[in-house]
Amino acid sequence: VRCPDGQHFASNAACCALFPLRDDLQRNLFDGGQCNAEAHESLRLTFHDAIAISPALEAQGNGGGADGSIAIFSHIETGFHPNIGLDEIVEKQRPFLQRHNVGVADFIQFAGALGASNCAGAPQLSAFVGRKDATRPAPDGLVPEPFHTPDQIFARLADASQGEFDEILTVWLLTAHTVAAANDVDPTIPGSPFDSTPELFDSQFFVETQLHGSLFPGDGPNKGEVLSPLRGEMRLQSDFAIARDSRTACEWQSFVNNQTKVQQMFQFVFHDLSLLGQNVDDLVDCTEVIPIPRPLNQRTHFPAGMSVRDVEQACQETPFPRLPTDVGPRTAVPPV
Repeated sequence: VRCPDGQHFASNAACCALFPLRDDLQRNLFDGGQCNAEAHESLRLTFHDAIAISPALEAQGNGGGADGSIAIFSHIETGFHPNIGLDEIVEKQRPFLQRHNVGVADFIQFAGALGASNCAGAPQLSAFVGRKDATRPAPDGLVPEPFHTPDQIFARLADASQGEFDEILTVWLLTAHTVAAANDVDPTIPGSPFDSTPELFDSQFFVETQLHGSLFPGDGPNKGEVLSPLRGEMRLQSDFAIARDSRTACEWQSFVNNQTKVQQMFQFVFHDLSLLGQNVDDLVDCTEVIPIPRPLNQRTHFPAGMSVRDVEQACQETPFPRLPTDVGPRTAVPPV
């Protein structure tokens, strides 16, 4: 199908509206296609919108899932504790939403997939249109927090996905933390990344979460934070715990230096996350509008000043992968 702009072709006319939206977002929100803070926060928003669903609550008439409620009812949902700080990206996205003829639910998932595409090494994430937008806010208490135990997080994700997101798929979802940062765990140091390469969709997050922690990057300890191995790097209590939990430790380690797995598993799990609460048969697949991300040009490594001796290995079944150590002074991580 030739789109009305005369420039683009789409497999379905419903995808045509996404081309001008893509170009506007890339130019004016993502700084010309950068893996910037807005790209990180747009990806984060996809999870916080979609995971707020529970079949038990649905039976009572509460909707939820990837329905745009976090933006439609932002005055309510961004006040929920796990969503603190997301009001900023919701308001930065709002003018784009108003300029383009795209539903709110579709917009949130599209902007997140597009933002991720700016990070070298990322998979091409799926984009669908035709979701039903929320008519009521999601209830509080459905988004996991960094101070929750693995048991609490596993139970919440399984409930949200009717059992699909088990312990293993929880690890796959956490791959997103390779391009993530915390603004509000320690408000004195906003933009603190979870690994030393927040601009790259790589496996450094899976290495560095297993290193011995020795410091707090700000004025910690704060609730949901544990000791970090590197200056400037934030380590969430939940990431620390799931990396060392007997149910997930070997899956966690299996991502180290395995870029193909990083890409394929997150691509799979994002697809399903982005459809929670929706019927895929009612939607149109417009993934073709998402650019193919640049490949990674950096090897997985130990940060400068660290080695395999710093690994707190929790997986007993397989040896820790052999990795080079970065050269130079001990790594410190700047904020994003």
